[in-house]
Formats: sequence, C-alpha cells, structure tokens
Amino acid sequence: MKIYEKAPAKINLLLDVMRKREDGFHEVEMIMTMVDLADRLEMEELQSDSIFISSQAGYIPLDEKNLAFQAARLIKDRYNVRKGVYIHLDKNIPVAAGLAGGSSDAAATLRGLNRLWQLGISEDELCTLGAELGSDVPFCVTGGTAIARGRGEKLERIPNPPQCWVILAKPPINVSTADVYGKLRASELKKHPSTKDMVEAIANGSFMDVCSHLGNVLETVTLQLYPEVLQMKEIMQRLGADGVLMSGSGPTVFGLVSKEAKVSRIYNGLRGFCKEVYVVRMLT
Repeated sequence: MKIYEKAPAKINLLLDVMRKREDGFHEVEMIMTMVDLADRLEMEELQSDSIFISSQAGYIPLDEKNLAFQAARLIKDRYNVRKGVYIHLDKNIPVAAGLAGGSSDAAATLRGLNRLWQLGISEDELCTLGAELGSDVPFCVTGGTAIARGRGEKLERIPNPPQCWVILAKPPINVSTADVYGKLRASELKKHPSTKDMVEAIANGSFMDVCSHLGNVLETVTLQLYPEVLQMKEIMQRLGADGVLMSGSGPTVFGLVSKEAKVSRIYNGLRGFCKEVYVVRMLT
C-alpha cells in the first residue's frame, strides 16, 4: 500500500518576537497561512526495520539531517513500530527559504505514517510530536491559518485571509534561521506589528487592510545582513504588488496581489533579477 501526502509551503503574514526565553528560544507571535506551492511525499511500508528516503532534488540530505527522516524515526520509536518505510520526496519548495519546506515535509510524514500504520494518533498528539522536530511543524500538521505563540507550537485557528495571488521570489542565497534569531535584539525593537489589527483585517475580509498590517521584525536583521532581500522587496513594491513582506527569517519575499492583470507584469519583472519566482494562490 502507498500513501500520498501534500506538504504545502507557509508564509508569515505577521511575525513578532517578544523576548528571548530562558530555554534559549524566542517568544514569538506569528500569523501563518498556507500557499499552493507544495512538496509531495509518497510513502510505502517496508518489512525491514529501516527508513529510506529518495528525492529528485540533488541538493537535500536523505539521512538523519532530513526532517522527514527524523519524523519517521520519531513516530517509529514513540509507537514501537517495527516496520520500515520508503519515502519518496518530490521537492518543489525551495530550501532554507523561510517557507517551512522541511517542517511541512516532517508534518506530512507524521500524517502519512499515522495513516499507513493505522496508529490512530489524534491531530493534537501529532502536533505535540511535531513540536519536538521544529517550531513550525505543529502548524504544518494542521495547515489552514493560525496565530502561533510560544516558540510557535501554541496554535489558535483563525479564518483564512481573503483569496489573492501570492508571488514568491527567493534570491539565490540561503539564510540560517538560527543566525538571524541569534543577531536579533528583541528588547531593542522599536516597532511591533499588531496581531489584533491583522486578525481584524482577516475577519473583515479586507484585502487592503491585510496588506497594510503585514509585518515581520526579523526583517530588521535579515535586510541588513543580505541587501539582496531588501532589493527584492523594493523591486516587488515598485512593480505594483499590493503588500510585500519577507517570509520567516528569509530570504524569500512574497507579494500579495488582488488583480490577475498585474501578476504577469510583476512575475516577468522579478524574473529579470531572480531565477526562483513562483506564482501561487492562498490555500483557502
């Protein structure tokens, strides 16, 4: 039997950091939603007690460094599963891009193996497992749109934002999330985005209000370290995207666009500066 799971990318409509915690993590408040750019995973049971991963992408690790591998090992150990699994990972989300590609692969692996091995694990339990793998994994387990607090594992579901086009542009650099958080001085942040205003904008279905309340405090670090990300933001704004923000710790920048007529102009303009450009929709 084969199980198939989709692992969509996420974007942060809002990312705020309150403080650095005693455990070394940061206390965050984020609003995340899914977009229709996805990895696809195919899982098949093996009789041998092993985990094998393959992928068409030559640039990702296929061993313990891979979050899908870690998710498979965690579920096997925790639920005493003595069978193995072969996972084929069809990779479409760029890596180290601020789009939670690895976290979404881990979440899809947890969901898929729960079905493959008929373990009957509740969604809440899967989220708890996911939190052991990474801060974005619980959100990727549930999908939809949510406010994430704590270090990202405390989720509050909210309605989906108004449907629109999302243009993603990833400059040809990789950004280390740990480095960005390491250089952030949360106590010195002058300006914080308003979760309350963004939640209200989403509840009212106001696309322009969603655009005007976008905010990500990690831009204060990433845009200084990587001028290419700032350049990408400025180009996207100049080309007419309605709302522009860096996702996660970067380097991917996304533009929200309400009118289809603008989309190809922005896409073609960005392609002059950047090879990895994607036009997708919100997953609602």
